[in-house]
Amino acid sequence: MLDINLVRENPDLVRKALQLRQMDTIMVDQVQELDVQRRALLTEVEGLKAERNAVSKQIGQTKDPAARQEKIEAMRLVGDRISLLDEKVRQVETELDDLVARIPNIPSERTPVGRNEEDNQVVRQVGEKPQFAFEPLPHWDLGPKLGIINFEQGVKITGSRFYVLSGAGARLQRALISWMLDLHIRQGYYEQYTPFMVKADTLYASGQLPKFVDNLYHDAEEDYWWVPTAEVPLTGLHMGDVLDQQNLPLRYTAYTPCFRREKMSAGRDIRGIKRGHQFDKVEMYIFCEPEESENELERMLNDATSVCEGLGLTYRVLQLCTGDLGFNATITYDVEVWAPGCNEWLEVSSVSNVGDFQARRANIKYRPADGGKTRLVHTLNGSGLGLPRTLVAVLENYQLENGSVKVPEVLLPWMGGVEYIRRGL
Repeated sequence: MLDINLVRENPDLVRKALQLRQMDTIMVDQVQELDVQRRALLTEVEGLKAERNAVSKQIGQTKDPAARQEKIEAMRLVGDRISLLDEKVRQVETELDDLVARIPNIPSERTPVGRNEEDNQVVRQVGEKPQFAFEPLPHWDLGPKLGIINFEQGVKITGSRFYVLSGAGARLQRALISWMLDLHIRQGYYEQYTPFMVKADTLYASGQLPKFVDNLYHDAEEDYWWVPTAEVPLTGLHMGDVLDQQNLPLRYTAYTPCFRREKMSAGRDIRGIKRGHQFDKVEMYIFCEPEESENELERMLNDATSVCEGLGLTYRVLQLCTGDLGFNATITYDVEVWAPGCNEWLEVSSVSNVGDFQARRANIKYRPADGGKTRLVHTLNGSGLGLPRTLVAVLENYQLENGSVKVPEVLLPWMGGVEYIRRGL
């Protein structure tokens, strides 16, 4: 979240950031109004408490019983007023904190200005779109023909936007996850296996609550929330911690299934397995010193694109504009792979520098080696990569004219000798 002092002392900066994000600036006005209310209430209650303390001393020195009782009665009324004001202060502070928590991060100066995804900028493309001697099938036709994707069973078991991977399809998904984790470990990330459910405080710390409450799955009885991404529990690893500077940066990787209500994408990507309420993802996450976060961003982007290169996929890197920037991010690069069957680019990773936005929410700081004042860390996150879109790209790019799919070489150690996926495997 933003520092309340930033909103208080530089409201025009925050207004401009909201305008760049194509958002209404009324939240800034509301924060200012609540902040004025809070300060006025605190001034009044502190004055009354000072008066009560002074009169309390006088009561002990008053000899006249009637005068003494009069002061006691007056202070009883003051005490009631103080209790009322204390409650009002709590209410205003709660409302103020909730409102500040809904203001998104300030875009970096390096983030291009734009209204929506149409204004995102292609930074580079690596590889050419593959040419086929036959008409490549989309995965929603290819998968059922091979017997590795079953949409009907997914609907029967759960409902729309669910599916079942079978045989070599399930194994290929698992191979992708295992290979990506091992790759990131070699790149210097430390693997974590985290809970797939978290408490509300963890979601708040990572910036998911209160903004995205309608897109999260929640067990009301236990008050557990299903993770929408491993970014959430990885943020939670160090909530409230003071890290040592010599241990930074901390680079983590983790696999989790992810659960999201797809209300925001109704009517989009409804064919196949490109978008669903449940999906798998390998995540990269970094805690670092503020001065190093830009370098870490470039490193993480390279680590994400190396996955595409290892799989031999044509990919491109986009820099998101201010109007398409995620809530937490100051700057974001998307990595998209080409899917010839779908005939479109599929986003498989978003790599973002979040600055101290999450660290302030989660109260994650580090202690400088010189013994100076503790500082908030910067955090970064990126998919390395997201499934099932990576699976889609592999199936569609590696399909052969005879209907089979060649397994990418890097995945063979996890496929138990299966080099080609054919029906029945």
